[in-house]
Amino acid sequence: MPDLGAEATRWFVDGGAITVIVLLVQGVGVLCALDSVMRTRTPQGSIAWALALVFVPIVSVPLYMAFGQRRFDGKVVAHRRGRHALDRRVREVARHTASLHSIDPALVSMATLCRVPPTRGNDCELLIDGKATFDAIERAIDAAKHCIAFQFYIIRDDRLGRRMAAALARARSRGVRVMVLYDAIGSMHLGEGWCDQLRADGVEVSCFKTSRTALSTNINFRNHRKVVIVDGSVAFLGGHNIGDEYMGESPTFGPWRDTHVRIAGPAALAVQLSFAEDWRWATGDELSTVAWSVPAERGHEHVAILPTGPADDLESCSLMYLHLISRAQRRLWVASPYFVPDQATFAALQLAALRGVDVRVIIPRKPDNMLVRMSALTYIPEATAAGIRAYSHTVGFMHQKVMLSDDLACVGTANLDNRSLRINFEISALAHGGTLSKQVEAMFHRDFEGCHGIGARDWSRRSWLFRGACRVARLMAPLQ
Repeated sequence: MPDLGAEATRWFVDGGAITVIVLLVQGVGVLCALDSVMRTRTPQGSIAWALALVFVPIVSVPLYMAFGQRRFDGKVVAHRRGRHALDRRVREVARHTASLHSIDPALVSMATLCRVPPTRGNDCELLIDGKATFDAIERAIDAAKHCIAFQFYIIRDDRLGRRMAAALARARSRGVRVMVLYDAIGSMHLGEGWCDQLRADGVEVSCFKTSRTALSTNINFRNHRKVVIVDGSVAFLGGHNIGDEYMGESPTFGPWRDTHVRIAGPAALAVQLSFAEDWRWATGDELSTVAWSVPAERGHEHVAILPTGPADDLESCSLMYLHLISRAQRRLWVASPYFVPDQATFAALQLAALRGVDVRVIIPRKPDNMLVRMSALTYIPEATAAGIRAYSHTVGFMHQKVMLSDDLACVGTANLDNRSLRINFEISALAHGGTLSKQVEAMFHRDFEGCHGIGARDWSRRSWLFRGACRVARLMAPLQ
């Protein structure tokens, strides 16, 4: 009678089991490759993933599971299940602000992308760098009477983090409802002590995760929004996170150049709706008890609020930037720390310059992500050939995400890279022809003075090996 144990051992040693495992991995790779073709939103991304999954499945399959998805179906399903309550809230806000809807032609074309149509009657203030931003946020928190929504991609338990926590605790001690939401990936180093202390003070603290079970974890999606809403009438959004480096106290980067905007008026409710959707995903709470009454008109600014992300039916962030670029007739000034646009966006920038628009792009000289920096450098020769003027910000690190298209200003959280255009949850404020655009224009003039121009010669002087590495980095952009 044959020894079955010995036969099984001999079969394993002879490689039969290894062959089966290899075939299974290869099969999974092929299935994932088909999934990438059906789901990934760019042809470059689809091709890159499909080739990697078919030819190197043992490496690429785990990476695809973690980073490959481009549509956040979980939040879509959750929204549909609870859409009656949330959609009713959206309709109520839109109906109550109907008399304040903006008919500014520069914003009307954005209305179909916004949850709430653009409104007039807003007062806007540009907040340049950390001190101005967090002083204004702290003043608003200290003046809160009913509710505070506090959401950031990165929160650190450092000097600034503890300062903001103390302000939130003071508000809670006055009876104000305080909600804090942070991203699981961006704030992965935030210790439980910071959260536990706030909870002990009565503050509601939640983490935004892109999955609700460990088995379905996908770390590709990030909630990159940075917003504060006070009493549904004052909102802050922009590039700053909660960390000492945003106050210019980083020994590595030194001065930190960033921009936020304060919006007082009806548009603040649109920012609060964005927070409400994220809060509902994280906690299940519909925020029925917070302030939803329409704020009084505070100024004359026409403002559109555009939350974007991978749960959208359309690529809203990409469409927003394409609109801003294609409408420009006189000038198009851009500041982005991560300048790795897709083909359509970069072609639109080139076409704008070729039709005579003054196109200028500021990127940081000192990177916090070398792969992104190397990718950005490859665009310089093609950009300058079309007439785009490129600038390198020389002092510290520039992290602002700002665009000025003629007199239409955009301040928000979205970079000009694949992650912001398609993968991250972002939010932007657009204002036309009023105080904010003038403030942004003056800010850009000051920024240009602190930059130096870069062109094709700067690229050609680099070594062949470095330029080759930069090209490889750019090829990887759809996977970033």
